[in-house]
Amino acid sequence: MPQKILVTGATGFLGKSLVQKFCTFSETSVIAPLRDVNCALPGSVEKVYVSNIDDTTDWRGCLDGVDVIVHAAARVHVMNEAPGQSIDKFRDVNVKGTLRLAEQAIQAGVKRFIFISSIKVNGESTAAGQAFSADDIPQPLDAYGVSKFEAEQQLLQLAGTGLIEVVIIRPVLIYGPGVGANFKQMMHWLAKGIPLPFGAIHNLRSLVSLENVVDLVSVCVSHPRAANQIFLVSDGEDLSTTQLMRRLVSCLGVKTWLVPVPVALLNLMARLTGRGAVAQRLFGSLRVDIKKNRELLGWRPPFSAHDGLRATAEHFLESRKQ
Repeated sequence: MPQKILVTGATGFLGKSLVQKFCTFSETSVIAPLRDVNCALPGSVEKVYVSNIDDTTDWRGCLDGVDVIVHAAARVHVMNEAPGQSIDKFRDVNVKGTLRLAEQAIQAGVKRFIFISSIKVNGESTAAGQAFSADDIPQPLDAYGVSKFEAEQQLLQLAGTGLIEVVIIRPVLIYGPGVGANFKQMMHWLAKGIPLPFGAIHNLRSLVSLENVVDLVSVCVSHPRAANQIFLVSDGEDLSTTQLMRRLVSCLGVKTWLVPVPVALLNLMARLTGRGAVAQRLFGSLRVDIKKNRELLGWRPPFSAHDGLRATAEHFLESRKQ
């Protein structure tokens, strides 16, 4: 195993779990560049102050002796932001900031750069019977997806020089204990026990538990065949929105009636209320094929979707008591 791993975004949903995992590696130290060095992380983690991430960031103070970088920090979606309005802001962090870190990593002798990208590089949806693969032609549609794709291209060009190995991982929607945003809101509504009109949705969506993403990244830290490759990651089990909600209802221990309202009617209501993007995520399909992970790395998701959803629901219920 490497001697020193640097994790950006170490206080985020994924980054925090990556740091905790790496701290269990024998003879391995972890360093985290942070805006707030007083944040709660395992005591063994070396914290270094970094004020921002863009093309002016000086990373040299935290790269000495680093073998592997896991770059999980990014500018993500900002609520109520007009579509396309902030492409330059996304590029400042996700493209220019990433390239700046990678270039200084090469100068410092870092061996491998693991980039946490997004399935949005592939696109927003898949047709019936289809699934995205790591070798598909990218079709990002929003500013975030475009910026992640552009960062990938820059990193692969650096990898082509032979000066650093690059691993790109594109997760689908990540859930797990402590998840926020729309997934948490969905559990909130389900826990109320009121009837919801989502009982007849027959799409298929790939999801991935936090534990499975962390496990794949851990494998990619040192696996020789991961070098200069792109991987998609999921639980290996696709669920419809209705199936997902029914599983969560069971895990939450509540009784909720999912009313079988036709999807066409739901889509119409969503468009009329300006929630077309939300409807796409709820009613559309997005599936990924992780066969490459098995064939190249021998990796299979070690945690089932059932286990991941149960852990997520239990954490949600416990947090409501506090």
